[in-house]
Amino acid sequence: MDDDQLERYARHIILREIGGAGQQALLRARVLVVGGGGLGSPLIYYLAAAGVGTIGVVDDDVVGLSNLQRQILHRTADIDTPKVDSAARAVAALNPDIRLVPHRERLTQANARALIGSYDIVADGSDNFDTRFLLNDVCFALGRTLVSGAILRFDGQLSTFKAHLGANHPCYRCLFPAPPPPEMIPNCAEGGVLGALAGTIGALQATEVVKEILGLGRSLSGRLVMHDALEMTFRTITVPKDPDCPLCGERSTITVP
Repeated sequence: MDDDQLERYARHIILREIGGAGQQALLRARVLVVGGGGLGSPLIYYLAAAGVGTIGVVDDDVVGLSNLQRQILHRTADIDTPKVDSAARAVAALNPDIRLVPHRERLTQANARALIGSYDIVADGSDNFDTRFLLNDVCFALGRTLVSGAILRFDGQLSTFKAHLGANHPCYRCLFPAPPPPEMIPNCAEGGVLGALAGTIGALQATEVVKEILGLGRSLSGRLVMHDALEMTFRTITVPKDPDCPLCGERSTITVP
């Protein structure tokens, strides 16, 4: 690292658990963030500040005025700009060490393997169950760790999935075997969301991604954190590996695209 990097990351480097070697590992890391919106905004910003060297962002949307209540990566001047371009601008202004790779497209069965396979770890900031299940399935097939967050109204949740490591590591389908009917779960546009809640869960996602890159602390694999912002409570529940899981169970029935 050069002198500027030593100063920029000094508060990481003096942490015994990270040090210079850990910071260099962050600079070498490649993280794919799916969604440049409410969760993606704080997640991308904190990963860039932390010195995660390559951050891919998958998002096919443009910035809208109603996004700005929670999507802090974007500005009023960015309205009608692709979110991946706005994210690249914000990251470049924050930390020139970082390479942000814009993927202006929606994650689909046709492109998921190629996108996910190019990165070390994946963070899910999407807002729909189809994308969450696709991410889970392809990450399992390719042996990639998935850090998943979700928010709606005043509630948020967070977990890490790495079922490819075997025993005691469930996948997303161990928790939710199949997507619920669309009419049962509104999205943020339909149900609303507290803007600052996106910051809370997105920052926690960034923390878990950094921990996974560096192998620090206790992983959230096998646990689900549930946050109620109105009550200001955090509750952690155990998520066991389901032996009958259709993806990672003993008799898998799912063919990953």
